[in-house]
Amino acid sequence: CFILQYMSGFGNEHVSEDPRCPGALPEGQNNPQVCPYGLYAEQLSGSAFTCPRHTNKRSWLYRILPSVCHKPFKALEEGHLTHDWDEVEPDPNQVTMLERALVLPGGQSNIKPTRGAKVLSCKRSEESCRELGFQVLCLDFVSTVPQQGKLLITTEFGKMLVEPNEICVIQQGMRFSVEVFGETRGYILEVYGAHFELPDLGPIGANGLANPRDFLVPVAWYEDRQVLGGYTVISKYQGKLFAAQQDFSPFNVVAWHGNYTPYKYHLEKFMVINSVAFDHADPSIFTVLTAKSTRAGVALADFVIFPPRWGVANNTFRPPYYHRNCMSEFMGLIKGHYEAKEEGFQPGGASLHSMMTPHGPDADCFEKASKAKLEPERVAEGTMAFMFESSLSLAVTKWGLQTSNRLDKNYYKCWEPLKSHFNPKCK
Repeated sequence: CFILQYMSGFGNEHVSEDPRCPGALPEGQNNPQVCPYGLYAEQLSGSAFTCPRHTNKRSWLYRILPSVCHKPFKALEEGHLTHDWDEVEPDPNQVTMLERALVLPGGQSNIKPTRGAKVLSCKRSEESCRELGFQVLCLDFVSTVPQQGKLLITTEFGKMLVEPNEICVIQQGMRFSVEVFGETRGYILEVYGAHFELPDLGPIGANGLANPRDFLVPVAWYEDRQVLGGYTVISKYQGKLFAAQQDFSPFNVVAWHGNYTPYKYHLEKFMVINSVAFDHADPSIFTVLTAKSTRAGVALADFVIFPPRWGVANNTFRPPYYHRNCMSEFMGLIKGHYEAKEEGFQPGGASLHSMMTPHGPDADCFEKASKAKLEPERVAEGTMAFMFESSLSLAVTKWGLQTSNRLDKNYYKCWEPLKSHFNPKCK
């Protein structure tokens, strides 16, 4: 029995110990000769030791047994995971999925992928879910999950309940398990080589977009038990799955402190910035989290949302404009109807617009917005759409192409009714 509790703040130095073991955190040092309660001290590093202080990520975990105590990892069957980025031919066309089940690897041939997007769906937790742990050795997960249903995520740092309109981030190397309650569906973004951070605000100033205090971090919770047959830890490494056995729960951390943690965020807390005069602002003003590349201003991945807001711009085509972008755009819909394509895809669906592939509002949206009376209006009321945007190419996997019977092969036809309004004699 437990009560879900959280600590607030993004990237903060947090301190937590399970209330069942007061004083479990060592005082004044990280690695005493003997830890309180006979615990083991273990550091989880999310950055190189020599990173500048403001980018250094690490947490100290005080656990009943160290995570090194497991049998050797053994490879699992491939299933629908892929590490062969050349198994499908390049395809620059616009792709949309009415609902469910695409897997999109990111990156280029012979280069470690630096981003991948997935659509997930499941109906129930296995009876043995508490005996399973999962860890990712070379990437971060950000999940706009669930789109339907809710997830109870157990981590080495504690528990998080993630519901629709929330996201959570499980960072590289952290072990976790997921319990669902009935049919559940959502999206996952994998990022390699960088951690998510809050975007720079520039001239916006000190406040706006996602506020640090609204990010929630779990409090310490430990499990000290053994089960018949032991526990299985499944590890994803270089695109493949491996499994190892151990006799004790992976979630045996009694206390911890540090700034390298899992966290969650409710999208309704996002402070929207928008145009109050004219023109349509770039979607970067809706960035919740960014994983930066080595090039200034260019992201390996941005997580962008399109929340309910006011539209007041004068003499302006208010929906998203037509464009070609040097970024790849994977869009999903958590609830409602996306403003640029109301019938384009349903909640749980997705679209992929590859870099420099043109896209924009469908014909109906264009005609309506071109003739609309420009009054202050609520935009996207009852809707939450999002975008995973990346400077890298994406491709639909062979498994996704073969098993996704909801792939819309007529997506391009939504632009066919667009007609010319050109009249050289009329300005």
